[in-house]
Amino acid sequence: MDVKFNKKERNTQILFTLMGLLILCIFFSITTESFLTQRNLLNIATQTSVAVIVAIAETYIIASGCIDLSVGSGVAFSGLIAATAMKAGMPVPLAMLLALMTGMMLGAVNAFVITVLGIVPFIATLGTNSIFRGIVLVIMDGVPMSGLKSEFTWIGSGKLFGWLPWAVIFMAVIAVVMAVLLKKSKFGRYVYAIGSNEQAAFLSGIPVKKIKVMNYIISGALVAFAGMLLAARVSSAAPTAGELYETNAIAASVIGGASLTGGKGSIAGTIVGAFIIGVLSNGLNLIGLNYFWQQVAIGVVIIAAVFLEVVRERLKK
Repeated sequence: MDVKFNKKERNTQILFTLMGLLILCIFFSITTESFLTQRNLLNIATQTSVAVIVAIAETYIIASGCIDLSVGSGVAFSGLIAATAMKAGMPVPLAMLLALMTGMMLGAVNAFVITVLGIVPFIATLGTNSIFRGIVLVIMDGVPMSGLKSEFTWIGSGKLFGWLPWAVIFMAVIAVVMAVLLKKSKFGRYVYAIGSNEQAAFLSGIPVKKIKVMNYIISGALVAFAGMLLAARVSSAAPTAGELYETNAIAASVIGGASLTGGKGSIAGTIVGAFIIGVLSNGLNLIGLNYFWQQVAIGVVIIAAVFLEVVRERLKK
């Protein structure tokens, strides 16, 4: 009975989030002439694809009752590794595999600091975020690495049939796979159980530390792939890549129905939440709003989403 209620509650949340996205689209369609053009819609989808993948990674972490503030620096780190490896003459597939493994290693570092050293996730990932970003800045000396191989850049800027971005296709495939893993697998059920009540999950025989480690490693792999997509799209690995991605990822998850206390979250809701932020940013840019005011508007949306989550939790008590 409880499961049915949770499923109904989740579907209702996604429906309301979709309505919010639709309202935004209608508003910008009325206020701008170019919003509904195919070119602009594909541009939104392409630009949001990286954010969606990072937000999916964050949703897994949040659902387990943790947080990851290092996803932005992870994006930059993986882009740096892929670009450096290719510049050194390594074949593109091997360079991408190395970057993917690096992302998993960064996730493992986060898991080690949290599960072994016993530091709370917020502080732990705040610290690793600074470490990872600092390493990237030291290696690159603040200078972007451009001129990446075309065999690599097609994943971020190439198009299938001449119009459908490969980045969007990769995003869709990842979303489907991760949604199935979270909702249908034993691992996904364990993630939700730990987020709902870690002590009860431990007493019921769930290997809590092992699941947390696996969760951060999976998240690291997703962030690494997102970082490669971003580098491929702009044909450059920048030391500042991924800045504020952690904020938008958390916001997308919360807007999509995830609870910062854990135990809740869906991939479908997260995708809609990420597109709300993407559409809002794109639409405000089209109407000519100053970039700094755009940040204010997005911040208001984030606070409103968290406030609504707090209100929902209070009404349930």
